[in-house]
Amino acid sequence: MQAQANWEHRLLDLAGHTPHPSVRPLFSHWTQDASLKKAYQQAFVITAAHSKSFYFASGLLPPKKRSAVRALYAFCRTVDDIVDESQSKRDRDKELHYWRGIVESGFAHHDDLVASAWADTLTRCHIPRHYALQLIDGVGRDLSQFRYRTFDDLVTYCYGVASTVGLMSMYIVGFKSHEAVPYAIKLGVALQMTNILRDVGEDYRNGRLYLPLEELVLYGLTEADIAEGHVTEDWRQFMKFQIKRTRQLYQESWAGVKMLEREGQLAIGAASSLYEGILKDIEEHDYDVFNRRASLNVWEKLSSLPLIWLKIKSL
Repeated sequence: MQAQANWEHRLLDLAGHTPHPSVRPLFSHWTQDASLKKAYQQAFVITAAHSKSFYFASGLLPPKKRSAVRALYAFCRTVDDIVDESQSKRDRDKELHYWRGIVESGFAHHDDLVASAWADTLTRCHIPRHYALQLIDGVGRDLSQFRYRTFDDLVTYCYGVASTVGLMSMYIVGFKSHEAVPYAIKLGVALQMTNILRDVGEDYRNGRLYLPLEELVLYGLTEADIAEGHVTEDWRQFMKFQIKRTRQLYQESWAGVKMLEREGQLAIGAASSLYEGILKDIEEHDYDVFNRRASLNVWEKLSSLPLIWLKIKSL
């Protein structure tokens, strides 16, 4: 338990103590700006194309906040693609530097649609710039680190690429006090761990292994086992442990939902529950994350909403 307390404390230090915003987001102007409207439409397209769960959950927000959250997603997706798809280190460094400049200045040219929507959201929602810079640094970590020795090492990565997204989202959906921050951090870790467990096979084929190496050894597994992609009893026990810990993170993060503004609670609760549902899909397919990608279909998402709503009402 002490190790968990240590990593949580470390991630809180990374988040810092940003004061609760005294002003609400400004949503009153962009719909009258044709170029910004086009920029936000592009963010809509990117979100729909790349993340069905995020697209579904963000659809539960009021229109202006929905657009802003999708601008945030488009920014995250674009930066992540720089790391995965740019052809050379020079190109990647140049493009990441470009995005750092946009975050620091809050300005983008109208011909860069994603940057334009993101700069507008960043400014209007008073999002702390250091969260966005931490995300860029977290994504950039994939260029130099391909293995993680311990879970403590891994959660720092999860903070950079996922908890920062949750922290920025709070400034869009609205939150009641700074006490919500630890819960957003924990939810981000849970969401990223779900991605990691779902994408083990794909990530390994791309040269990356995000599973804690010490824990693989503890369960009698090696990288050769991951490369072979066979579901063995050792693998099942390893995944049961990972899923149990990740579910615990989801459970502990739920108290933070009630600290959000009411109109954002269903969307964040849905995002949490739908992603947690991926863990169940992994279990139902005998922990085979080598030959298939776990997911929920549209009916499973829709049918889960009444229970999510009731769970929020009970908070």
